Amino acid sequence: MRYKYNMKHKFAVLIWACLTPAFALQAQVWRETNEHGKINLGKDLGYTVEAQATASSGQTPLWLNANKHGLSSLEKTNAYLMAGIERPLSTDSVRKWAVGYGLNVALTHGFTSRLVVDQAFVQARWLYATLTVGSKRHHMQLKNETLSTGSQLLGINARAIPQVRLALEDYWILPFGNGWLHLKGHVAYGKTTDDKWQKEFSGQQSQYTENVLFHSKAGYLMIGNPERFAPMSLELGLEMASTFGGTSYTPQPDGTVKTIHGRTGLKSYWKAFLPGGGDVGETTYQNAEGNQLGAWLARVNYDADTWRFSIYADKYFEDHSSMLQLDYDGYETGEDWLQKKKRRFLMYDFKDWMLGTELSFKYGRWISGFVLEYLYTKYQSGPIYHDHTATIADHLGGQDEYYNHYIYTGWQHWGQVMGNPLYRSPLYNTNGNINVANNRFVAWHLGISGQPTDDLSYRLLATYQNGLGTYANPFEKKEYNVSLLLETRYQLRNQWQVTAALGADMGRILGYKWGAQLTVAKKGLF
Repeated sequence: MRYKYNMKHKFAVLIWACLTPAFALQAQVWRETNEHGKINLGKDLGYTVEAQATASSGQTPLWLNANKHGLSSLEKTNAYLMAGIERPLSTDSVRKWAVGYGLNVALTHGFTSRLVVDQAFVQARWLYATLTVGSKRHHMQLKNETLSTGSQLLGINARAIPQVRLALEDYWILPFGNGWLHLKGHVAYGKTTDDKWQKEFSGQQSQYTENVLFHSKAGYLMIGNPERFAPMSLELGLEMASTFGGTSYTPQPDGTVKTIHGRTGLKSYWKAFLPGGGDVGETTYQNAEGNQLGAWLARVNYDADTWRFSIYADKYFEDHSSMLQLDYDGYETGEDWLQKKKRRFLMYDFKDWMLGTELSFKYGRWISGFVLEYLYTKYQSGPIYHDHTATIADHLGGQDEYYNHYIYTGWQHWGQVMGNPLYRSPLYNTNGNINVANNRFVAWHLGISGQPTDDLSYRLLATYQNGLGTYANPFEKKEYNVSLLLETRYQLRNQWQVTAALGADMGRILGYKWGAQLTVAKKGLF
């Protein structure tokens, strides 16, 4: 989506960008035990061996495929055998310095690539700041990973992007605020790895990209004081990301290919961090460089002795019209049509939201977790996009086209959206287009989990969705879909684990199919 910025947006981003780990560490007191000496890099080195097989009547049903960090497939029959090692940072939890590393590799059948490097990373922590280099699975924030549909921006649906990431992984108590203010966040730069897949999937007959760079940043503030047993807390967050640089190829009707080479200099890295400038080829109407997007997050928690209740919101945006719900609309006409002369702003409706509630029972057996979510994405700042001209001064910033972009192949990696999987991933497309074909929808989602015995647990997911397609390519009529999952997990001796799941899709958005999935895993220490 096109993205315009003004000073208000730069100021808002700058505030959150400044709340990064590098500025906060010196005021923190670190309590260290008597464990000294060299770090033993072989200590607590764990291993994982996992095998999974999936069989379906058609494409793999949604909840057998989604939110698995891209280690999944839509093929009718698919399987993988994965082996991995990991030394977690928690091994050195009592030290000022900590080192961690991990490698997970899967040999697959029916996937987008024969060999999948699920994780390959090294980490170093000093006090509370963690530097990670490589591909690593990162958690969703302010949501339940097993019961939620997923975050709208920084989700767990696609393969990890290799990156350099500096983070405060856990909440850090700010030195002011009397223990009531806590901060965490990250800033990262990386590079996508799906160039070959994009060429093969598109057949080089529709838009594809190469060597695209990635940036993300986030800041989360918690207001609360668990140490004083205060049951109420408020969490606020701002997540932002972009894809930039690289080369975009768009085949034209006359047989030529429109090629756009994105900028990759230091200034482009800075503009990814603090959005501004314009894309290559833009003149009068300039948008922020790259594909810029983000989300506002909020969560209110009440933590009782035996239960915990939360309500949360996820407000996704792709430009200023949906970031602050305001747009400047005070341009002149005639010779002064590019001048901002009036104090006039257009306010957009507050319609697009992800709203959720979560109830967990700390000692519950048959039901230990309950999540209910509502998503509305049909508005996207309205159906009209119009840049002001010399004759018509009105500026309307609608048709935000969530997850899509006119230069890049949208918010996806290896065909899976990097946010919420209810936005239909490009991997479902049969025409070779790498875009999200259904980003205007309403959905209701229910998630329930429990642990009837010490060894047996389950989760149930049920999702109803109706969709309109996109503003650019709407469906002929409103389409519907229901997705279901029933999963059980049994813990055996010696850290063996067996997971069996049944899933189904019913509707024209994803099709009619059912499937079964079996996973066997073994963990341990060397």
